[in-house]
Amino acid sequence: MGFKEVLKTVSKIFEENKIPYMVIGGQAVLVYGEPRFTRDIDITIGVEPAQAEKIVEILEGFTPLVEDYKGFVEKTLVLPIIHNSHKIRVDVIFSFSEYEREAIKRARLVEVDGVNVRFASPEDLIIHKIIAGRPRDLEDIRTILNVVEKIDTRYIEKWLKFFGEELNKDFLHIFHSIKE
Repeated sequence: MGFKEVLKTVSKIFEENKIPYMVIGGQAVLVYGEPRFTRDIDITIGVEPAQAEKIVEILEGFTPLVEDYKGFVEKTLVLPIIHNSHKIRVDVIFSFSEYEREAIKRARLVEVDGVNVRFASPEDLIIHKIIAGRPRDLEDIRTILNVVEKIDTRYIEKWLKFFGEELNKDFLHIFHSIKE
């Protein structure tokens, strides 16, 4: 399977170029939860969308999936790319909010075949998944809570309260109902 190779490649490139990043989504769930099928790799990077061209340049061996990738990144903050030989999609998510900067700093190094890869902490993964709110995300949260022994609930609640007020949603209630 090429997922490990692609994760290692992206990690090495971002480390060499001092690009702050963390793997989120299904690949991160595999680290903290139970095995499940995922079709892509989601990576949040701590740089502004104006650096999309630089990111495409340094990610040798990858091709953008949209022709006007700069315009697409400006609108969506996402750079969808594909690894040329493994044909694995990677969504590079541009971010520069206070929360995302903190989450990237909290990322955990996990060894993947001899290469350290930065994965979102279980707490930040739970926050991402609650905000996404799809049934698969909510099930992923249950899995993470069942597998990971120590979770910083206060950190999760702090950010869910913040995002709940920003987005007018009761994320805290969702978290507490899953946790029970």
